[in-house]
Amino acid sequence: MFKKIPWKKVLLGLLVVFVLIQFKSTDKTNPEVILENDFLEMADAPEGVVDLMHAVCYDCHSHSVRYPWYASIAPVSWWIKGHVDHGLAKANYADWNAYTKVEKDSILTGSSRFVGLKWMPIITYKINHSEARLSLEQREMLISFFDSEKAKLYE
Repeated sequence: MFKKIPWKKVLLGLLVVFVLIQFKSTDKTNPEVILENDFLEMADAPEGVVDLMHAVCYDCHSHSVRYPWYASIAPVSWWIKGHVDHGLAKANYADWNAYTKVEKDSILTGSSRFVGLKWMPIITYKINHSEARLSLEQREMLISFFDSEKAKLYE
């Protein structure tokens, strides 16, 4: 009545598909970083903020993305590249000069709000990056910095 499933053929087929999708690579090349356009350079941020933002923000929101080894394995590579592209579209701290005052205000407001709500860094990033699991003190430091930079926009 029921046909027995040929598990060996199914697994072999899945293995072939897995090998074939490895040929569809993602571009993980970071554009050149121009320090004069970088948010942290322009803001003359304190060292603690610089270290913190490089550890928790810049992998998705700058041209200084550090891809982990598993970002070379499809389909994980596609997923990570999609997250990075989405993050860069929302805020690119490496290209801060390209934004208008209104855009900078919006990014700083969102950054402050999302860090405060614990939406940033996203949970999938925190799973593999323990340094991105911010303490209350670290969150408050980032929020204070974002808010002070926003206030400077209107001085």
